[in-house]
Amino acid sequence: MKDLSTPNMDIITGILYSTVSENVLRLKKSVQDASEDEIHFKGKEHNENSIAELLKHIAYVDLKWVYRLKCAPIPSELEKEYGPELDEKGNLPSAEGSSLSFLLQQLDAVHQKLKEVCVTLKDENLTKVVSYEKGEKATIRWGLWHMADHNRYHQAHINKLRQIYKRT
Repeated sequence: MKDLSTPNMDIITGILYSTVSENVLRLKKSVQDASEDEIHFKGKEHNENSIAELLKHIAYVDLKWVYRLKCAPIPSELEKEYGPELDEKGNLPSAEGSSLSFLLQQLDAVHQKLKEVCVTLKDENLTKVVSYEKGEKATIRWGLWHMADHNRYHQAHINKLRQIYKRT
């Protein structure tokens, strides 16, 4: 049954977590049958981010949010494994050599970490302010919503890349 609640979570926290979770499940389903060539396809002009790069990016950004919600820095071993967010040219880092199964395992691991954090949150914690980017601040509530929104945004890009790939 489809619902926006999550067992062992407060109501609003569970709803927000469910929006992230639903997007992760939808994203995984949308790429489950993609070939290795397809996930590394960078568009007709070879100037797009590949599906692999976008999956890596989503996992890293979500990991950053997990640690923002915990008010803790990302452990260096996880930073090394998932990062960096951008390469030295300011682009999403290459994901060459990364298989779809590996990228989806990373996404699952981050999603599990998010669930572990959300189980500990109470709805009254959602207004707590955490650091965001470039000195900005955000509430935990906004951060959870933003994770779902960001993932959905890139999922649309991934779906478009798949359409282009199939026409080439």
